[in-house]
Amino acid sequence: MKILVGLSGGVDSSVTALILKQQGHEVIGATMSIWGTNGMAAKSGHGNACYGPDEKEDIEEARKIASQLDIPYYVFDCVEQYKKIVLENFKSEYIQGRTPNPCIWCNALVKFGVLPHLAKENGIEFDKFATGHYARIEEENGRYILKRGLAPHKDQSYFLYRLTQKQLKNIILPLGTHTKSEIREIAKQNGLLAAEKPDSQDFYDGDYNELLGISEKEGNIVNTEGKILGTHKGIWNYTIGQRKGLGISSTEPLYVLSLNKEANEVVVGPAEKTFKKSLSAGNLNWIIPPEKKEFKAQAKIRSTQQPADVTVKLIDDGIEVIFDDYQKSIALGQSVVIYDNDKVLGGGVIEKVN
Repeated sequence: MKILVGLSGGVDSSVTALILKQQGHEVIGATMSIWGTNGMAAKSGHGNACYGPDEKEDIEEARKIASQLDIPYYVFDCVEQYKKIVLENFKSEYIQGRTPNPCIWCNALVKFGVLPHLAKENGIEFDKFATGHYARIEEENGRYILKRGLAPHKDQSYFLYRLTQKQLKNIILPLGTHTKSEIREIAKQNGLLAAEKPDSQDFYDGDYNELLGISEKEGNIVNTEGKILGTHKGIWNYTIGQRKGLGISSTEPLYVLSLNKEANEVVVGPAEKTFKKSLSAGNLNWIIPPEKKEFKAQAKIRSTQQPADVTVKLIDDGIEVIFDDYQKSIALGQSVVIYDNDKVLGGGVIEKVN
């Protein structure tokens, strides 16, 4: 089988290509080039992020790995698509006082969308597309199912919930049954150049204001009673649940509770007020469409947490998710992903916290 592998220059994608080649497949390496300011003010960041000015070094590392594995290698210019799909959404959401998750949109629309599409357009023939994500894909009753990676602390299924049946059908994720330590050991045993390369920690390691490229907009930092405690230079500089760097003094720790775009206010309060039990979400994508309008499941509101027990209610074109236990710092613009044990049912973008 011919398999196109998305190579980032990191250990996960390198071992993905290695495993598939050892299994006897014809492997082709490909990298999407996404760095380019194109009107954005971004200029910093570093190699510990997906988006940054030293992308050239990552591409050269990926090229060396492809050479080491003796596989063909291609680089595709995805700068314009990345700007339109990921960066413009990122900017729009932050200005609205929401907290987007650019990795989710990048995966569904660029990495698993634009990249293999451009490869096909450029005459590269392949049967499947593979990446180094820690998740699993299985076929059940004629439907392709996305499952959590077996290593609970490395599971990346949260980032892939927007994939379609057409995409899942054509994807291979060889690392879903492995732990990170196992992957690094495989890399070391086979002498891969990326064996010791650190993982990417965020999509951008520079100042987010560089990506936003907007002027300061001073407003007030207030408590839940509306008392002014200080000032800010833009609500987009704050995230829900943030405690440090607020620039205000208080006799007790204060956390960001909400970002009010209309009043241009950052609302803060004590830790207990950061806990909520329900949310509403829209812009849904179902991998396994629900059969009932109300059902028990599990959900994640951030990639690093373990799924929590919930009741999901279908309401018009959205869902209400009611948690059995209180959840801390639910942020608008982030995604809630719904699970049935290890299966990803689907998810959506958080629009309201109740």
